[in-house]
Amino acid sequence: MIRYSLKCKAGHGFDSWFQNAEAFSALQSAGQVACPICGTASVEKSLMAPAVRPSRKAEARAMRADAPALTEPQSELEAAIAALRRQIEENSDYVGMNFATEARRMHLGEVPERPIHGEARLEEARKLIEEGVPVAPLPFLPARKVN
Repeated sequence: MIRYSLKCKAGHGFDSWFQNAEAFSALQSAGQVACPICGTASVEKSLMAPAVRPSRKAEARAMRADAPALTEPQSELEAAIAALRRQIEENSDYVGMNFATEARRMHLGEVPERPIHGEARLEEARKLIEEGVPVAPLPFLPARKVN
């Protein structure tokens, strides 16, 4: 196995493992090596240094200094999902695992309608759809389930 530092035409840097140099060349020429951030297949090897392990203290300092902010979006898609999340959280009530019950009660007119979001098991969501309750999955997990 060999690890290459790669860079796409948009300047995004990333690493990937390959069986050998020939495997990388074959996958690259077939357009099967793509940037995980923007998805472009225009990827080339970056200048690489030999793998020399730094001291633990130097490694810890480097990781703190060079690490990307994991809370910041790294692509336009991540930024759009973050904006959608903010909009949903600001304009609806989180009802947690009571989502199916609350959505059904609103659909039946037992409680006033309001925008809600929450969690439901797959079977609960399927039953809501079969009953004609308008629901949709969200492209993110609730904040309490994020590490």
